[in-house]
Amino acid sequence: MSVRSAWLLPNGQTREDTRLTPVGTYAPESEMRTRDGVIAGGAPFAATSAGAMSLQIGVGRALVQGTDAQGAYPVSVDAPAVLTFTDGEAQFARIDSVAVRVYDQLFDQAGQNLATVEIIRGTGSATPTAPSMPSACLRLWDVTVPPGASAGTGGIPWASALGDRRRFTSAYGGIIPRGYGLAFTGTYDGQYRDNGTGLERWNAAAGAWQAYPPTPARPISTKQVTAAPVNQSGAFVDFTAAAWPRITFTVPPSGAVFVTVGGQVSNRSTAASTAWMTWRATGAYTEAHGVLNGLSAQAGRVIGTRRVYRDGLTPGGQVTLIPGWNISSNAGTDVFVTDGQLTVEFVQ
Repeated sequence: MSVRSAWLLPNGQTREDTRLTPVGTYAPESEMRTRDGVIAGGAPFAATSAGAMSLQIGVGRALVQGTDAQGAYPVSVDAPAVLTFTDGEAQFARIDSVAVRVYDQLFDQAGQNLATVEIIRGTGSATPTAPSMPSACLRLWDVTVPPGASAGTGGIPWASALGDRRRFTSAYGGIIPRGYGLAFTGTYDGQYRDNGTGLERWNAAAGAWQAYPPTPARPISTKQVTAAPVNQSGAFVDFTAAAWPRITFTVPPSGAVFVTVGGQVSNRSTAASTAWMTWRATGAYTEAHGVLNGLSAQAGRVIGTRRVYRDGLTPGGQVTLIPGWNISSNAGTDVFVTDGQLTVEFVQ
């Protein structure tokens, strides 16, 4: 095993140290801290069985964060490391962790300047948990050691004992690859990560990772079930929810939507008679039935649609659209408001 770290040895680093360690890979985690993690590429720090109680850790590169005062250590492992686990406890299982660890005598009590891959031993328990990591230590793998495990009893069942705990990092502005665990917050507005199925962007104002590009919301619509009773004239009337279901939607971040109403309207009672198919809005946005959003006919029949644009709505607000109708008179000659459909399209 050969483990190298840049900016650690007091007598200077070799040219090979500088070439092999990932200097410049700094994804900020706070004002002074760097996100530690594995550098993607191939299968860094892959774990394979090397015997009943031994595990081989493959080559790889990483960044190991110490305290704020220490800063972050670029590390590379350029030859496989074989680690041997101590025998299992008599009664309980335990979880040991394999980690890249940096010792720096200016900041710890070990009295040496050294980067290494080592086992951090856990504690046997009826419900074992992984050990806490010391400072300047990056967890790679958890290994469950069964009670009584030893070379003479068959050792560690590697197929089921390994828990992959490698998390990844990237350079500033880069996309953080998916690794162990996605339960971490972003550190600056516009940071990107790969969640395994697509990209996400950190929205600092919302305090959340959001799909990027945003997933377009599909239009939603509702259809008229029964014809308007046309038993009132001269006033706009709401359809009952049973006759034409309402639409309730959440205003998108743009604060804008298109609303379309369409169907058949007719009134040939007189040359001046009219029929209307409309909608009104309640909730985070209000708008009345009327000429600004309705589809109408005068002294005849119209089959068509009316699409209108509405902006300036409050993002995240809940709005309900209620279909309506109006006739000016009813002498029984082709008077109807029917076959309606109301649709909301979200503007991204």
